[in-house]
Amino acid sequence: MADRLTQLQDSVTQQAENFYNSIGILQQFAPSSPFPGLEKPGGKPPSPPPQEDYAALFAKLITRTAKDIDVLIDALPNEDSSTELQVASLQKLEMENQDEAEKLEEIVSQGEELLKLIQKSLEDIASSQLQSQALEGNYEQP
Repeated sequence: MADRLTQLQDSVTQQAENFYNSIGILQQFAPSSPFPGLEKPGGKPPSPPPQEDYAALFAKLITRTAKDIDVLIDALPNEDSSTELQVASLQKLEMENQDEAEKLEEIVSQGEELLKLIQKSLEDIASSQLQSQALEGNYEQP
């Protein structure tokens, strides 16, 4: 559960960054609103319009992150999940783990038997080659 909480916290942090950056873009590229009587002569010229559609980009980022947050919240255990249900779930997982461990041990045992068979075959091949070379050596010497 801590992993889900960490993911949720990371998503909330990412959402805060999305909001922060979108506000920064608004401040940088939004046109100034005139306030009568408070305008300074020779104020800063308006910024050029952005090259990209930042509004659409940040809208997508914010919506996607909001959906991720909703999914993570839905994945958290609810209050109806009692200790007994959690214990039963853990016991079921433990039994499945033991079954898979037994299967793994059986596969390892079969692999070891195959390895012995291959090693025996290699020994037979090597022995045959040595005998063959010895016989060839005898035939060459008149």
